[in-house]
Amino acid sequence: MNTIIKTFDELTTAELYMILRARAEVFVVEQECVYQDLDGIDTDALHVFTVENGELSSYLRIFMKDRMSKTAQIGRVLTVKRGMGLGLSLLFEGIKAAHDRLCAEEIYIEAQVYAIGFYEKAGFYVTSDEFLEDGIPHVKMALKLR
Repeated sequence: MNTIIKTFDELTTAELYMILRARAEVFVVEQECVYQDLDGIDTDALHVFTVENGELSSYLRIFMKDRMSKTAQIGRVLTVKRGMGLGLSLLFEGIKAAHDRLCAEEIYIEAQVYAIGFYEKAGFYVTSDEFLEDGIPHVKMALKLR
């Protein structure tokens, strides 16, 4: 399965539809969390995803949170098929893209508390106390690339 990395303008309408549909299924329907997913960031982000048999299987987006400090942010991390290692594999691809394509020296995430262990496997560490984001417990995490 190949990882696809595209800017917003490079996405086809079919790819964009698959991405938005999966994000709604996971973050709105499955997690029962009503929030504004279309936040204006997608147009400035790199979209990293995999497709299997014509269906989106994993996704995340990366954007520059702070250009001065060379900090990128990864978010909207999801896998449609779980327990197959897709998420961690995609996360490593996202980290590489943040470094290679955005010249990031640090990556910032706001992780749901239940996923802390997942991000720690990629080298992220917790940098904040727990806080609520859209009613779901989160923590801030970081990964130094240099």
